[in-house]
Amino acid sequence: MKNIVILISGTGSNMAAIVRAAGRQQWAERLGARVAAVISNRPGVQGLRTAQQAGIATAVIDHKSFASRAEFDAALMHAIDAHQPALLALAGFMRVLTPGFVAHYTGRIVNIHPSLLPAFPGLHTHQRAIDAGCKLAGATVHRVTAELDHGPILAQAAVPILPGDTAGALAARVLTQEHLIYPRALAQLLQTL
Repeated sequence: MKNIVILISGTGSNMAAIVRAAGRQQWAERLGARVAAVISNRPGVQGLRTAQQAGIATAVIDHKSFASRAEFDAALMHAIDAHQPALLALAGFMRVLTPGFVAHYTGRIVNIHPSLLPAFPGLHTHQRAIDAGCKLAGATVHRVTAELDHGPILAQAAVPILPGDTAGALAARVLTQEHLIYPRALAQLLQTL
């Protein structure tokens, strides 16, 4: 069985979309894959409760408990490796990972980012797209590399930026596309592992 570990920091809506797709599309039978664990860097977030309700193992590695980013990453790797993941999916995981962490999971770590990369890596993507006068925004599923939001692109979806759009309204439209493309991209990737 190919284990998937999902990292979250909040509500876990992309994680929930992956879990729903995995069950609906019977990833265990079709792809030999399952969501083995959900790990958060923040305690008490909704995404952990959602994963627990789905019967998925959860853990919290609170980044505030560590003196350095390297110490946090080492503890996080230990928790992840306990599940022997074939694939590590970042789903709203709001921590920049060290090059050593990324190297440890080379070829097995994927992220979803709320912009049409290579445009607008980093934070505040929706407002930045509006401010730049873009006509389109969207989401990108990509492999993770040591350079933030610059890995090879696996899937993208675009939505129009409407007159008078706010960052919140645009974010909501983009999120609906994230929930569609992330599970599909993971399923396609799992077929190659």
